[in-house]
Amino acid sequence: MSQPAEKDTAAEPLVLRNDRNGIATLTLNRPAQRNCLSEGLMSALSDELARVAADASVRVVVLAANGPAFSSGHDLKELTAHRSDADRGRAYFQKIMRQCSALMQSIVRLPKPVIARVQGIATAAGCQLVASCDLAIATDSAKFATPGVNIGLFCSTPMVALSRNLPRKHAMEMLLTGEMIDAARAAEIGLINRVVYSAELDATVRELAEKIAAKSTLTVSIGKEAFYEQLEKPLSDAYDHASEVMVKNMLARDAEEGIGAFIEKRDPKWEDR
Repeated sequence: MSQPAEKDTAAEPLVLRNDRNGIATLTLNRPAQRNCLSEGLMSALSDELARVAADASVRVVVLAANGPAFSSGHDLKELTAHRSDADRGRAYFQKIMRQCSALMQSIVRLPKPVIARVQGIATAAGCQLVASCDLAIATDSAKFATPGVNIGLFCSTPMVALSRNLPRKHAMEMLLTGEMIDAARAAEIGLINRVVYSAELDATVRELAEKIAAKSTLTVSIGKEAFYEQLEKPLSDAYDHASEVMVKNMLARDAEEGIGAFIEKRDPKWEDR
């Protein structure tokens, strides 16, 4: 059963959590606001991700959303309300951008793989959210954009996630034109993994999540951390780092079990250590 992760002062839960067979589904729950990333929603999601990180029963995370939009980005009404502050909103804008950046980094640093389940539009910081997830499956009706340039606010923080997931010229095209791209194009340029019909979305996400959940959580967490660590290093340093990770992994009980099972032609029994 879904349960609230956090609550607004007088609203529906901002994030719903459902756990099943080692898969935690976190669902953004501001459908009327197109799941825009308000301060409250980002806090709720960050808190739930922290709980998931510490929960040994969770092996994979699915990030989903209620309503017709996955996420339309920052809550511009919330931001605009602070233009009347004495500093014209500077302190609040800084707070929100830091909060959003921390949220995106927490997804990358989460020791469990995160799959975005995209059922609608994902724009600006919402597109950033998709790009920050490890994997993404979208319906054929989903659309993506970084449209800040159209309203005089370049998508500079979404740019960080896009530039680390897309080829440079494709990322720049999205950022400079602000145009919406369809799911097929998003898959073509590497923003998402695959496109499915709406009726197939849940089954496809579940199948992918279950495949990953069947692996050793220790091995997966080692691999995810190493993947992002080596990306930021020069080639030689990346190989040095990856080699050390392989040695560490080789000494783990699950590697010993997995290799033994492969040699003996049997299924491994993971201990997650």
